[in-house]
Amino acid sequence: MAHFLIVEARFYDHLNDRLIAGARAALEAAGHRVDILTVPGALEVPGAIALAAESGRYDGFVALGVVIRGETYHFEIVAGESARGIMALTMDGLAIGNGILTVENEAQALVRADPGQLNKGAGAAEAAMALLAIREKFA
Repeated sequence: MAHFLIVEARFYDHLNDRLIAGARAALEAAGHRVDILTVPGALEVPGAIALAAESGRYDGFVALGVVIRGETYHFEIVAGESARGIMALTMDGLAIGNGILTVENEAQALVRADPGQLNKGAGAAEAAMALLAIREKFA
């Protein structure tokens, strides 16, 4: 049994709740323990994962959040930099599933977040579990 930390960028409560439900269900169905940490936005997710990883308490991480395109360039910065930060941590050996949705509108986010539809929260959890298994295989 591994211990996973879900780090969620809590901005859209109704969407995040669905992402968390999917991720938690997938992790618990596999017999893992789950904690949740909330950060203000997607840009804070990689930093929070890095700090949590230093504690040595977690075997893997699931990054969750929703970034919806707006009228400014801010979307590109948040979407790109949060993904870059998560990828850098993954390349350093952390098992992270990236479930930060980057979408054009709320309708797209609802379909992706809903456990009864695309269930991207569960997909991110499954990715984290797969990376953990690969890391353990090569340890």
